[in-house]
Amino acid sequence: MIKKIVKKFALSELRSGMKITAKELLNKKITVQFPEERTPISPRFRGLHALRRYPNGEERCIACKLCEAVCPANAITIESEMREDGSRRTTQYDIDLFKCIFCGFCEESCPVDAIVETQIFDYAFVGSRAGSIIDKAHLLAVGDENEALINKTKLADSKYK
Repeated sequence: MIKKIVKKFALSELRSGMKITAKELLNKKITVQFPEERTPISPRFRGLHALRRYPNGEERCIACKLCEAVCPANAITIESEMREDGSRRTTQYDIDLFKCIFCGFCEESCPVDAIVETQIFDYAFVGSRAGSIIDKAHLLAVGDENEALINKTKLADSKYK
């Protein structure tokens, strides 16, 4: 009982808290000034999706709909049609990023390596919920802009398989 009273008047909890605070003031800071400085990203990181093209400019997606079928969150919507040469191509390829859990199943199931998840993590939606749905044109644009990064990441991923 007396020990408890002495502890209260001696403010031992407050002193131990202040001791930790003083120790942390002397430690090196690990704050990163985000837009200027970037932390390293794991090669296995899965970020924003992208649709890729072949070197001749034709889109890779053959509308097999495996990515749509394997998606556990039902975030992918694909519509397709037959072309004159008998091949199938997508007319609509939408990904709802609010639904997407970035599991990578779509990337793993694609037989032609058309859909990939890039290392891009700093993107935002402006406006309504409709901004979270990325359509085919935007996915192709992301793929075109970041093809070099995607190829570099694919090369790094092949080391882990």
